[in-house]
Amino acid sequence: MEQMNKQTQTRSTDQGNQTTRRIIISVFGLVEAILAFRFIFKLFGANADNGFVKIIYGATGSLVGIFKGIFSQTEIDTKAVFEPETIIFMIVIALIAWVVLKLINPHAGESSIKTEYSKQEEDNK
Repeated sequence: MEQMNKQTQTRSTDQGNQTTRRIIISVFGLVEAILAFRFIFKLFGANADNGFVKIIYGATGSLVGIFKGIFSQTEIDTKAVFEPETIIFMIVIALIAWVVLKLINPHAGESSIKTEYSKQEEDNK
């Protein structure tokens, strides 16, 4: 009489360096949050003389300046400005973060399953 055995081995490749991933996500998330503050402040015409607004504008001004002039600025009110270069920079930062995370752990989320079958013969005496 033959008996069939099944052996299954599962291996997940999602065991990358989680600390590095968390640091990268945190850094890029912080940059995105600061850019979001800038966009909202510009959109609603925040007082540029306010200390917090000054810090946000100063920290992001040179970074967003790279994309200035791609689209024209639309003034909604006397101080309110729709600033598309901030949105473009936010998209660029998100894409850079995605690429960096893929380079760190290229096979994240993938798993491989190996199944082996073997036949064993039993001797009946």
